[in-house]
Amino acid sequence: MIGAAMDQAGTLRNMRDQLESSAELHMPMTRVLSITSGKGGVGKTAVVSNVAVALARQGKKVLIIDADLGLANVDVVLGISPPYNLNHFFNGERTLAEVMVEGPHGLKILPAGSGVQQYTRLDGQLKMRLIESLDALEESFDVVLIDTEAGISDNVTYFNVAAQDILVVTTPEPTAITDAYALMKLLSTQYHQKRFLLAVNSVRNADEGLDVFEKLTMVSGRYLDIFLDYLGCIPFDKKMHESVRQQKVMIDLYPEHKISKSFLELADNLVGAPMNNQAQGTLQFFWKQFLGVGTEAS
Repeated sequence: MIGAAMDQAGTLRNMRDQLESSAELHMPMTRVLSITSGKGGVGKTAVVSNVAVALARQGKKVLIIDADLGLANVDVVLGISPPYNLNHFFNGERTLAEVMVEGPHGLKILPAGSGVQQYTRLDGQLKMRLIESLDALEESFDVVLIDTEAGISDNVTYFNVAAQDILVVTTPEPTAITDAYALMKLLSTQYHQKRFLLAVNSVRNADEGLDVFEKLTMVSGRYLDIFLDYLGCIPFDKKMHESVRQQKVMIDLYPEHKISKSFLELADNLVGAPMNNQAQGTLQFFWKQFLGVGTEAS
């Protein structure tokens, strides 16, 4: 793990130096957030898809990057069948613009592939290609949501470090809480991430969500030098299964339901949370277009 971290840190430093040598940092214009989890099965992709649709319905230009490069499912949840995916980009067959597809309410998706292990750990060259190609996209976005895979793989740490802000999704289950803490510990101690957003899914009531937040705040305050910002909770509801089966997001399928209102509130809280404008020594410089980085127009 240490060797992989050092290798990734070296790649990120090299990419940062290339941009910093010819770029001037300006105020970010696009909100770039990773949505991540220490454990699978906590409803992370449901959070991503519902939040994305909620923001698109508000008129915001939204891009989802499906960063689960081995077991993609954003396209399945949103009911689309993209002809190409990021695997076609990485192997040189298609550009990012050709891979990008339109989803509900005009939001855009960069879908990943499934069942291909080759890109579950991107090397430095592929990471640089992705950064450069994202920067070259002609279309601009108000919000970019990166749906990472679960766990603490190299790709997970890479995409989390690449975002301005990191939203950790967990549930009240002890294993999910433990794995969420483990992910934040790794990102804090090895990648110098000091601020995390938190959403708790599948709660019985609001107090249960607050209890999870308090537990994580207590243990992280004792052992880690991080700040945890609680954005809210999503109630457990069997209708989520119907939503997945019909491949429609909850806020479209059951717009007046309590869980849909929770997703809408989470979307508001997510974009309303203070933006992290400070580079933290790794890849926070990234996507020049998204962060407003570049040379002044002559």
